[in-house]
Amino acid sequence: MRVAVLGALALLLSPAVQAVEGGGPMAVSPAVIGSAAAGCIAGAVALPPEGTGYQVLRLSRKRNFGHPDTVHVVESLARTAAAEGLGLLLVGDMSQPRGGPMPFGHGSHQSGIDVDIWFRLPEQGLAEPEREAPQPVSMVAGERVTAAWTPAQLRLLELAARAPEVDRIFVNPAIKREVCRSGGADRQWLAKLRPWWGHDEHFHVRLSCPPGSEACEAQRPVPDGDGCGFELASWFAKGPVAIPTAKPHHQTKPLPLACLQLLKHRP
Repeated sequence: MRVAVLGALALLLSPAVQAVEGGGPMAVSPAVIGSAAAGCIAGAVALPPEGTGYQVLRLSRKRNFGHPDTVHVVESLARTAAAEGLGLLLVGDMSQPRGGPMPFGHGSHQSGIDVDIWFRLPEQGLAEPEREAPQPVSMVAGERVTAAWTPAQLRLLELAARAPEVDRIFVNPAIKREVCRSGGADRQWLAKLRPWWGHDEHFHVRLSCPPGSEACEAQRPVPDGDGCGFELASWFAKGPVAIPTAKPHHQTKPLPLACLQLLKHRP
């Protein structure tokens, strides 16, 4: 089945069709192809630059594209956050119009099911200059959260993790530890919070493979339990790892054939 799907997509995404599209989103039914670190997306849609409860940052990057489910999750989360008075969501990178490897900043975000959401929750929208060059706010100093961390950030993570479409959320280990401490009695949603160095200024949401995307490569399921025991402690054994920002990306994992076809004529 999977081979047939990839072959069909390769035929559909012919050079003639791609030339007409000019590197924009492919006007076909949405389909996530491959994995977040070696994939692409056909039929991506754009998250509008602003909407109820959110703003998209750095629009010049053209990274506000994704599967319709990704857009739905962001818009739904923003509306709920606004209704609860948490503040305005600042939405960072999603994917490029057809996904695929980005020139810098990420090894993932390739298949339209990733989105970065900032922990900073302003009361009002950012002016255009700051929106293009926004100032992040770190929630972590060393191995502990700072005074910038509030119940609003905790609630935002919970709302995102409880979305059924969300597979996992990457957060700094110090944030995971703080959430383990203050996350309440209903701890099922904590399993989706996966520790990863960096992720102190934003959290990285990744969706499950959407229905109808047979060529999507799912990650292994998150382990059972809340992830607050030995697994979390192991992240602190060697101390924090510095994460360089905006580093050039060099693709090492091979892309699926359908992605090579889809991305071939992108400018």
